[in-house]
Amino acid sequence: MKALLIAVMTAALASPAMAQKKYDPGANDKEIKIGNTNPYSGPASAYGQIGKAIAAYFKMVNDRGGINGRKVNFISYDDGYSPPKTVEMARKLVEQDQVLFLFQSLGTPSNTAIHKYMNGKKVPQLFVATGASKWNDPKNFPWTMGWQPNYHTEGLLYAKHILQTKPDAKIGILYQNDDYGKDYLKGMEDGLGAKAKSMIVAKVSYEVTDPTVDSQIVQLQASGANVFFQATTPKFAAQAIRKAYDIGWKPVQYLNNVSISIGSVLTPAGLEKSVGIITAGYQKENADPRFANDAGMNKWREFMKKYMPDANLDDNFNTYGYGVGQTLEQVLKQAGDNLTRANVMKQAASLKSVQIDTLLPGITVSTGPNDFAPIEAVQLQRFDGKRWELFGDVMAAQ
Repeated sequence: MKALLIAVMTAALASPAMAQKKYDPGANDKEIKIGNTNPYSGPASAYGQIGKAIAAYFKMVNDRGGINGRKVNFISYDDGYSPPKTVEMARKLVEQDQVLFLFQSLGTPSNTAIHKYMNGKKVPQLFVATGASKWNDPKNFPWTMGWQPNYHTEGLLYAKHILQTKPDAKIGILYQNDDYGKDYLKGMEDGLGAKAKSMIVAKVSYEVTDPTVDSQIVQLQASGANVFFQATTPKFAAQAIRKAYDIGWKPVQYLNNVSISIGSVLTPAGLEKSVGIITAGYQKENADPRFANDAGMNKWREFMKKYMPDANLDDNFNTYGYGVGQTLEQVLKQAGDNLTRANVMKQAASLKSVQIDTLLPGITVSTGPNDFAPIEAVQLQRFDGKRWELFGDVMAAQ
C-alpha cells in the first residue's frame, strides 16, 4: 500500500513537468509563426501560385481551429527569384519577424544562398521548394530538408526510359545555367552512363535573365537531335515548347516535373503544341478522369472552391501548395506542445508513410534521421492535349 501511494505521488509530481510546454521564438500558446520566400514577381513568377496556395491552406487550417489550438501566422515575402533578395528576406524573417522556421522557400539558387546561414542559426529550412539532391544531407546540413522528388533522380529516370525506348537517340538538352539545371543535366548524363558522350549531341544553357530561349531551340534543332530534354522553369519551358513546334522541330520531348503545369506552362505554350511531352509525375491532376471521384482530390476541390475560387484548377501548383501544406500540418501536429526548432526538425524526420490527399496512389511521405528526402517515387506520364496520361509503374527514386 505504501509503495502504491509513493507511485501515485511520484506520478502526480511528474505530470506537470511532462506536460510543460516548450517554445522557441515564433511560437506561443496562441500562434505558430512561419516564414517563406517566393517569386511573386520576376522570371519565375509562375511559382508564386504555390505561395498563394499555401497561404490559403493555412487559412483553412486556422478556420477550423488551427493546429493543436494554435493559429498559423504565415509570413511570405517576394524575393523575385533573386538570391541576394532571398538572403535579405530570410534575415528579416529570422532576425526581425522571429519566425519559428522557414518553410517552402522556393528555388535552388535562392535556397543555396541561405543554406549555410539557416544551418548556422539552427533555424529549420523546411520542405524547401526545390528538388536539388543537396537538401538530403542531414549529416552536414541538419536544419535543411526537401520535399519533392530530387532532380538528379528524375534525370536518371528519363535516361532509363530513353535507353529502353530509343536506344539510338540523339539527345539535345536545354538547361538553366545554375545548380537547378545542372542537377538535372548530371542526372541525365549519369543515367546514360558510358553512352552519354555519344547520345548527347548538344547541351545548351540559358540564364534566368534571358528574355527568351528561341535561339537555343534553333541551335538544338540544328544539332540533329531527335530527343529533347529540357530542365527549365515555367516561363522558359513554355517558350521552348512553342518555339520547337513553330519551327517544325518534332523530337520526343521530356520536360522536367516542376514545369508541367497545364495552366501555367502548357496552356501559354499551346496545348496542341504540347502533345506527346513526357514527364515524371507524383501528384494527382484535376483533369485526369480517374481522379474525378477521388476522395483526396474531392477534399482539394472543396478547398479550392472555398479558399481559392478564382484560381485555375488545372494549375498543379495549387495541388502542390495544398500537399506540402498538409505535410507540414502533420509535422506540427506531431510536435504537440514542444514547439522548439529542434523538435520541429525531429518530427519532420519522423514521418512514416504519410498519406497526402494530392499524391498519386502508391506514393507517400516518409523520412528518417538519415533520410531527408520525403518523396522518393514517381510515375511517368504523357500529355495528350488535354491532360497528363499516366503510364508504366510507380518507380522508386533510388
